[in-house]
Amino acid sequence: MSPVLESTARALLRRIAVEQAESRLPSLAAAVVRDGRLAWFGSRGRVAGAAPTESTQYRIGSITKSMVATVVMRLRDEGRVNLLDPIGKHVPGTPVDEVTVAQLLSHTAGLTAEPPGQWWERTPGMPFEELAGLLGPETSRHRPGRRFHYSNLGFALLGELVARQRGVSWAEAVRAEVLEPLGMRDTTTRPRAPHATGYAVHPWADMLLPEPEHDALAMAPAGQFWSTATDLARWAAFVAGDTAGVLDPATVAEMREPATVDDGDAWVGGFGLGLQLARAAGRRLAGHSGSMPGFLSTVWADPSDGVGVLFMANSTSGVSRTLLTELLAVLDEHEPRLPAEWEPAGADPDLLELTGPWYWGPGAYALRVLPDRGLSLTPIGGAGRASRFAAQADGTWLGLDGYYAGERLSLARRADGSLSHLDLNTFVFTRTPYDPAAEVPGGVDEGGWRS
Repeated sequence: MSPVLESTARALLRRIAVEQAESRLPSLAAAVVRDGRLAWFGSRGRVAGAAPTESTQYRIGSITKSMVATVVMRLRDEGRVNLLDPIGKHVPGTPVDEVTVAQLLSHTAGLTAEPPGQWWERTPGMPFEELAGLLGPETSRHRPGRRFHYSNLGFALLGELVARQRGVSWAEAVRAEVLEPLGMRDTTTRPRAPHATGYAVHPWADMLLPEPEHDALAMAPAGQFWSTATDLARWAAFVAGDTAGVLDPATVAEMREPATVDDGDAWVGGFGLGLQLARAAGRRLAGHSGSMPGFLSTVWADPSDGVGVLFMANSTSGVSRTLLTELLAVLDEHEPRLPAEWEPAGADPDLLELTGPWYWGPGAYALRVLPDRGLSLTPIGGAGRASRFAAQADGTWLGLDGYYAGERLSLARRADGSLSHLDLNTFVFTRTPYDPAAEVPGGVDEGGWRS
């Protein structure tokens, strides 16, 4: 993918220029990713007297969590950890031994948001053994699984799980298994030059206060990493599915599945397995935000079209929550994605007899053939349950998504070999509504349809 057009670059730069000026940010760096590559980078403000570049480090805070979660999912895929395992199986001796790995990844374990003691982000850290010794009954705030409740402490436990499984520190495991394979060599636990200094901006005067920075030790898996625009662009591509073998793309897709929502009645924001989720302007985004004293950052990716967007700033507060979605809107307005050209893909001739209209009772559905002998069953008219199905070795199809995810679709044939109906986990689909010649559960009234 080539860089964005000059007019697009100008519009993107203007948006971050307005943000830096109006939010009074010491510096702001942002980038757009398309098809796995950095398509645009822009910055405003100064770091050590110069404009930030793609190689300037900022602290990325909780984006660290997603990288820790990636190693946890590698452990799952290797069979070393089950997402339903209680954390006590791997990190015993805490008051929350019963919460599961999946609940910790999705922030549904009910744990307190912060560890005991002083504000951990601004004070020196402690070893895990010391932190674990401070945990008591108040560590649990909610019944496990009841609700979303963001927990930095939960990722301290997951970091310790990684360390015990790998026999090295959580950071070394992430570096060796995630950062190095992805080429993210400028993502580190401590800053390296050139890097931004974290500041608080006085609310009523144009003055700065340097914020402290230290090794958070046991809490480090919750937000220790520093990174650059170049590295976070690669991370956005990873979240979108360009995994370079670090994880199976299907596993990253699993991480992007909504496990919980964090905004009450409307599903606008939520959480998967170590990834934050959002819906905005027709996009379903996955990524994570980051906040540490003196720093703010966020990275979003949309796997549907391989687009990512990110920012990093060295201010404790101030960046608009809509900055990145507005940058995506600029991209959509100036360079809307063209749909891929249609071309015939071919299909196995023996599947053509399955295609066309089918009826679940009176409900009309269309069945289409997908690549690799897959099937798609969608309601005609929009009302109903849609799912895709993958062909299985035994001649059945397995549901991939929607209501029928994990359910089996099989063919029922008559004695002469002709196709009678589809059996989808006891639901019978027939060629005509309630076909009396098919095995419709409950039978079909002998009088048939009537006025």
